[in-house]
Amino acid sequence: MDAPRTARAMWKLFEPLHALTYFADECIDQYKAVGLKGFWMGYFAGRSAPMGAVGPAVVDATFFSFNPELVKRALPDAWSFAPPDLVLRARLAGIDRALARILGSGSVPSDDVIRAAGLAQSAVDGLTTDGRPLAAANLALEWPEKPILALWQAATVLREHRGDGHVTALVAAGLDGRQALVTMAATGSVPRALLQAARGWDDDAWDTAAAALVDRGWLDEDGTPTVSGAASRQEIEDLTDLLAAEPWERLGDEGTEALRAVLAPLARAIGSAGAVPVPNPIGLPPPE
Repeated sequence: MDAPRTARAMWKLFEPLHALTYFADECIDQYKAVGLKGFWMGYFAGRSAPMGAVGPAVVDATFFSFNPELVKRALPDAWSFAPPDLVLRARLAGIDRALARILGSGSVPSDDVIRAAGLAQSAVDGLTTDGRPLAAANLALEWPEKPILALWQAATVLREHRGDGHVTALVAAGLDGRQALVTMAATGSVPRALLQAARGWDDDAWDTAAAALVDRGWLDEDGTPTVSGAASRQEIEDLTDLLAAEPWERLGDEGTEALRAVLAPLARAIGSAGAVPVPNPIGLPPPE
């Protein structure tokens, strides 16, 4: 197995399942139903709730690329409306309803979901989470009894495990959150306007980050990557894949292929439903 390459291929399949919780109306409605005010309060509380009633500084550090002022408008106020345990129940209820709608046609047989949930849990049980706070927090949660929800939770652990590693790679490269976004936009994978809106940065903040990257030799004056900048960004992606390889080494070729066989049609069903928009600030491409 080329585990780093497998890690990237599998990310494209489990990420749609996880990301549904950010975009599906059912998920947003559940956060509102427990008292959270607006999309961003639901997002920041829902994603950080596995860590407990954390404040904005913890979210700034772990989520990495958001404008701190955007975070402060949601936290810690969110916890006065709904404590983390209630937010977690709302998160699970929302994804349950969203998946029931999307998979209602039986596009993924129930026996396949049961097997995939077991495989995905095997991939993450005992996973090394040193230096990976979001992965560790999600892995510490109780497993849902319903197989599709257990599969979603495993996908969430995998996603946050990869994301924590990606932050490590970005920090090792000497980038802050804004600069990471600017380099991402420069690759052409996600439009600048979309990233700015999704992460709360205005033009002045963006241009300041871009100027620092020009000074460093990563970008040309027109905002396109230099040869060395493109190479450095690719090194970040390669390190991200390497740091995300452990689950697939643990699962092995046969188990990974069996999980892929279930995740692929599930990802296509989510894509066909338009449940995760493309383009998106995650950089997730449309399912193949």
